[in-house]
Amino acid sequence: MNTAPALPSRWIRHHAHGLLLTAAVAALALLLGHLLPWVGGPVFGIVLGMAARQLLSPPPRFDPGIRFGGRQVLQGSIIALGFGLSLADVLRTGRESLSVTLVTVAVAFASAWALGRWLRVHGKLTVLIGVGTAICGGSAIAAVTPILKPDDHDTALAISTIFLFNVIAVLLFPLLGHLLQMSDLGFGLWAGTAINDTSSVVAAGYAYSDLAGGYATIVKLTRSTLIIPICLVLTVAMAALARRRSATQARAAGFTLGAIFPWFILWFLAASGIRTAGWVPAAALPVLQAVAEVLIVFALSAIGLSANLRRMAAAGLRPIMLGLGVWVAVAVSSLLVQYFSGQL
Repeated sequence: MNTAPALPSRWIRHHAHGLLLTAAVAALALLLGHLLPWVGGPVFGIVLGMAARQLLSPPPRFDPGIRFGGRQVLQGSIIALGFGLSLADVLRTGRESLSVTLVTVAVAFASAWALGRWLRVHGKLTVLIGVGTAICGGSAIAAVTPILKPDDHDTALAISTIFLFNVIAVLLFPLLGHLLQMSDLGFGLWAGTAINDTSSVVAAGYAYSDLAGGYATIVKLTRSTLIIPICLVLTVAMAALARRRSATQARAAGFTLGAIFPWFILWFLAASGIRTAGWVPAAALPVLQAVAEVLIVFALSAIGLSANLRRMAAAGLRPIMLGLGVWVAVAVSSLLVQYFSGQL
């Protein structure tokens, strides 16, 4: 008997509730985004998603579809954005933004260490919040969790703290950018280096302008690749610490490159390369851009639906103060580097 069709149908049943709820929120966000373009669909997506989560309290059967929307669909939206960008522009932007990125990453870890000691937040939670702020939010926290092996409670605290400032950044950064009269590229560089999560970078960037959104996305993807050396350093540090305790723990401190490498970035570069090579008909580009917009709003609606404000409120004040301090330090350092290097 051929059972091949069972897998897709099982997957659909498992994810359908969450995907349909996310689609409903995203449709409303897209409509409001077109009616109020100065706010934009991505911002409406994340805000409406959070509101729906609190009002509807979706049961656990919705979670698989919501998680799929917030992860795989988000990655698909970024790949679709690649078709609208020249590969030469992507590589040049990544190279030009690297110096600012390296400074902000260093500031994130230094400020996390200093504030963590001052606030008496224990080491693993401090590292999780520092990594999440420095690199790519919840994705970075997920990447280093197998290395640090923190308590589940600490992981949840770190992700909740990071998510809180992601939401604030989506709403606050475009307003501050206009107040500071930043150029599209200047804002894109600021958003790409100072906002925690890729989804929030995309939302804030495109809320400012299409040019700022594309630029911010490239900068953020460049920053995301730094998770690899960060994981290597943490692996060496944890292995050295574990060797003092037992050889078994030392072996357990390892990780695999394939598990933490953000592979969707390679597909983003491939899409940009296809565009640069002229293999995409000009008539198809507006369609691909529209698809990217829909996917972005869908993904951000799913991320909003995954927000648990009650868990954030229960996280306590110290982790939130730590996350706020590190985030402000990174945002200010990015502006200062741009100012003194003549980029602002």
